[in-house]
Amino acid sequence: MFPMTALHPSTARYGLLAVCLAGIILPLSFSAGAIATPAIGHDLGGSPLALAWITNAFMLTFGSLLLAAGTLADTYGRRRLFVGGVALYVLVSLALGAAPSVAVLDVLRGLQGVAAAAALAGGSAALADLFDGPARTRAYSALGTSFGVGLALGPMLSGWLISQWGWRAVFFSAALIGALALVLGRRYLRESRDPAAGRLDGLATLLFSSALGLLTWAIMQVPVSGWASTPVLAKLAAAALLLAAFGAGQRRATRPMLDLTLFRYPRFLGVQLLPIATCYCFVVLLVALPLRFVGIEGRSELDAGLAMLALCAPMLVVPGVAAWLTRFASAGVICALGLAIAAAGLWWLGRIAPGQGAGAWVAPMLVIGVGTGLPWGLMDGLSVSVVPKERAGMATGIFSTTRVAGEGIALAVVTAVNSGLIARQLPPAQPEALTRAAQYLGAGDLRQAVLALPQVPRAALVQAAASAFTELTWVLMAITLVSAAVVLLFLGERQRLDATEVVAVESD
Repeated sequence: MFPMTALHPSTARYGLLAVCLAGIILPLSFSAGAIATPAIGHDLGGSPLALAWITNAFMLTFGSLLLAAGTLADTYGRRRLFVGGVALYVLVSLALGAAPSVAVLDVLRGLQGVAAAAALAGGSAALADLFDGPARTRAYSALGTSFGVGLALGPMLSGWLISQWGWRAVFFSAALIGALALVLGRRYLRESRDPAAGRLDGLATLLFSSALGLLTWAIMQVPVSGWASTPVLAKLAAAALLLAAFGAGQRRATRPMLDLTLFRYPRFLGVQLLPIATCYCFVVLLVALPLRFVGIEGRSELDAGLAMLALCAPMLVVPGVAAWLTRFASAGVICALGLAIAAAGLWWLGRIAPGQGAGAWVAPMLVIGVGTGLPWGLMDGLSVSVVPKERAGMATGIFSTTRVAGEGIALAVVTAVNSGLIARQLPPAQPEALTRAAQYLGAGDLRQAVLALPQVPRAALVQAAASAFTELTWVLMAITLVSAAVVLLFLGERQRLDATEVVAVESD
């Protein structure tokens, strides 16, 4: 990194604002795709698998390229990568707003994930050069808060935009925010590199991305072909081979993208479970609930967005409370307690019958948001505190990759499980029609499900989707409780966090 030089305070503040604006639109892109999917399906059509890729394509490329983007930022310049990533994000968002088909939209969403990885890696690294000492900690705290704002307000903003101007407005608005971040970043961020950084390992990047892509594709194809089908098994086998080749290459590399020796630390393993657990008790609901509210129960996008506020708003407050609670209990105990609370909220959520008013959803969603907020506020700090300080950078990269890639895989798994559960609830029919109807209901497209099973009353289809959702919450609750037990086992021991780490914990 280049030596620190004196900066005018306003220059640093505007540079921080640029990165924080990018931090807002990245989670907004995730939640906006979920809110907009029913409207996109109604407007452009598309199979359930194609509609599912609207969200999964973004998460797949975003998660699989974060490690590579970090290497590029260190080698070719943090500011350059941030500006290039945001510029690509703006262009792709404009193209998304004019997409003529779901297939084109899926490809563009994958490209948008590439841009998001570049923007996040370049922007977060640029802040380390722009600020120093306590100011750096406050800057990362602001970036974490911006993620929370995007996550909390994204569903409501997206719902309002769709209700006023249609689903295309969601992508155009993201382009406007990104354009402002681009202007500020070009002017106020300064360039920095790591002189000791190695070159990008293109083969490792290709192996890792391809493995995740095949794994996600295989899981998403399960509702169509079944777990034992040749296409699914072939993709799973290919993904396993590619992942094994990636691991073998990383063990031999002088400067690996993914330092596998960190997994020798039991506490590090426990930390990696935290983002996976929050995927199943929180992140998947950001997609599943809008599909039910809008696509199955016929609520407006604005109503769905307002309802989602109950789930997301605690993320603005609870992480700070979690940091304060570390004075009285270990971070592992607090995280496990939060997951147990979220599991209770999932049980409550599954008991809500179709057609109930928004008030019935608020309390369980608040419980889930509060419970998830406890580990959410601690796991970033834990990811670096459980390994030696000289390994902190690599630990952060691994943790970020686990979080984002895990979200994409979790969405694929939940989509496949939900379709199977819906098919079990539907009355007997031809297998092909039954599978197609279950897929459409899982994708939140009740209209197409009615066309697939015209002999089944509409109310029966809605009830089948609701009953399957109840069973799905039981599955999610079981995963969350098992995760809580493992987290308590690996991270339950009390360890002291110094003042800097506590502030860093509050950042998310």
